[in-house]
Amino acid sequence: MPRKPARESIADADAAHGGVAAVDRALSLLAAFRAGDAALALADLAQRTRLYKSTALRLLASLEHAGWVQRLADGRYAIGREVVRVHAIYTASFSLDRLVLPVLQELVHATRESAAYHVRRGDARLCLYRVDSPHPVRDHIRAGDLLPLDKGTGGRVLCAFDPVQGKAAGRDRRLYARIRADGFYAAVGDRLAELAGISAPVLNAKGTVVAAITLSCPAHRYDERHIGAVVQAARELNGQVD
Repeated sequence: MPRKPARESIADADAAHGGVAAVDRALSLLAAFRAGDAALALADLAQRTRLYKSTALRLLASLEHAGWVQRLADGRYAIGREVVRVHAIYTASFSLDRLVLPVLQELVHATRESAAYHVRRGDARLCLYRVDSPHPVRDHIRAGDLLPLDKGTGGRVLCAFDPVQGKAAGRDRRLYARIRADGFYAAVGDRLAELAGISAPVLNAKGTVVAAITLSCPAHRYDERHIGAVVQAARELNGQVD
């Protein structure tokens, strides 16, 4: 009977139920690479995974053969070309709705009001995604509808963070400066007298506004306590969309 290893590896400590131990251990070697790691020595990989060097070396040979890692001239290991190929496939198949819709659904669940994701399209804003409130009385904007850019909280947020329109003159200039300072805009009757809205900006990885998350409801149901939920929903998407 084989002896139990004197130490338990990272992979063995969190093994997949019904899985293959060797696969778990090989994947733990890939997971050992962290942001900023250009290459790692065998000793570093063994230490991070708690695998014996001899075991790690055999697994690395298989990973290198399949292109998941590459062995450099100095003997260290780096991420291989196969990771790049699979990442490209993942990126190409990635759909924005898989990111946005769950955030909108959670916002509706928390507030019981309608939530939407607006993006700029020329001189208008497009409702790209929408999840309706369970209340029978609500506004009836649909995904695909074009709305004014200079009216409504979603449009105001998109304008406020625009390098040109954000510097508009007069009342709008003061309003947009306040929106940028607050990080959201909440209003009753900005687009239609009977409607209220709360919007917050969604930023890409460069810090540029790419969309607005908007919660809308009849004016009589407006609740400023929902502001935090809207701001948090937008933050969940920050850096993940372009």
